[in-house]
Amino acid sequence: MSVETMKVLICDDSILARKKTKTALNQLGVTQVFEAADGEQAIAAYKEHQPDITLMDIVMPKVDGVEALKAILAENPKAKVVMASSVGTQENLKEAIKAGAFDFLQKPISEEQIKALISKAAK
Repeated sequence: MSVETMKVLICDDSILARKKTKTALNQLGVTQVFEAADGEQAIAAYKEHQPDITLMDIVMPKVDGVEALKAILAENPKAKVVMASSVGTQENLKEAIKAGAFDFLQKPISEEQIKALISKAAK
């Protein structure tokens, strides 16, 4: 899979975090970037766009990241969902990994982390 054809879904309740991540993805050549502001929107956007990779914040309103992860994996067991969380959410992280997360990123997410993740997912 090439970076140019890759579809990425960003799920974060912070518009700033979504914008920063989208900019970094665009700079890497990813043009198909979709956004969701909570877990409920994330599940709907996943079903609609079938992204190659999903970046999911753990702490979000309505439906949290772990519940959204479980719903997405129920829809597609091969989905690549990367959980992102800030310091102090280790318990949530353990739960996300147990639930089947593809990878984990510590917030704030750097452009280097995004670059490494995209090349890993493209393989």
